[in-house]
This record gives sequence, structure tokens and C-alpha cells, in this order.
Amino acid sequence: MNVNFLAVIIASLIPMALGFVWYNPKVFGKVWQQECALSDEKLKQANMLLIFGLSFVFSLLFSFALQFMVIHQYHVASAFFGLPITDGSTPEGTLYKSVMDLVGTSYRTFKHGAFHGTIGGFMIALPIMATNAMFERKSFKYVAINAGYWIVCMGIMGGILSAMM
Repeated sequence: MNVNFLAVIIASLIPMALGFVWYNPKVFGKVWQQECALSDEKLKQANMLLIFGLSFVFSLLFSFALQFMVIHQYHVASAFFGLPITDGSTPEGTLYKSVMDLVGTSYRTFKHGAFHGTIGGFMIALPIMATNAMFERKSFKYVAINAGYWIVCMGIMGGILSAMM
């Protein structure tokens, strides 16, 4: 299976686009700022070029990894890791080709990728963020805003990755 780097790049833009809306003062921005104890002055002191640049790099890494969670065909390919599957004359190559012909592009829809991305958000992002927030003595609102953002991001990103691959 080949990686569709265009899909990875497009999915990587989702956290920035959604963050622009999600953390807007008219949506969750003011509450988030209050829950983080961030003043307007402190926010203005940030190096936004560095923050957005690194955020995009992290989104690229995340998007690249997320595709392996939302696309079932990668699971099939990983089961044959290290075996001579590119040679159709080997038993492994014949079996791999048969399985991939059978599986084809099953479950390669936006809806299915969004489902897996959302499940990943609930089962991975939420527990990690909630655990950190408890030790940092952050509020439920803080967890709900930030984890909600990542659950939605992972759903949309998963959908894009699955549909475009």
C-alpha cells in the first residue's frame, strides 16, 4: 500500500482550520482561556509563527500515523510484514494478492474513517488529556473543550484519510 501524501497534508490542515473556529472567542475561546488562566496579554506575547509552524509539523506526524488506524488495508499489509509479498510467484505473494483482491477498497469511505477517528478520539485522546488535566488540577470544562476538539479533529481527519487513500 502506498501513502497518499496529499491526503496526509489535507488532513493535517484540519486541526488548524477547526481550531480557528473551536477556539474562537465566540465559540469556546473565552471559556478555554479562562480555564487555562491565560490573559489576553500573555496570549499576545506568544511567537505565533513558531506555534503554528510546530503545530502543523505535529499535525503532519499525527495525520501520517492516524491513517494506519483508520484504513483496514494497512492492517492486512502489516500482517505480511517482512514477507516476500511483491513476488506473486511466492506463496506469501499469492496469498497477499488474494486477500487484497478480496478486501479491495472495502470501508474506504469518509463515514467509516470518521467513525474510526472519532473512536480513537474517545479512546486515545480523551484518556490522555483527562489524565494530564487531573494532575494539573484542570477543570472538567478544560477537558471537555480540549478533548472535544481532538475528538472532532480525529473524526474529520480519519474521514479524509480513509476517503482519499
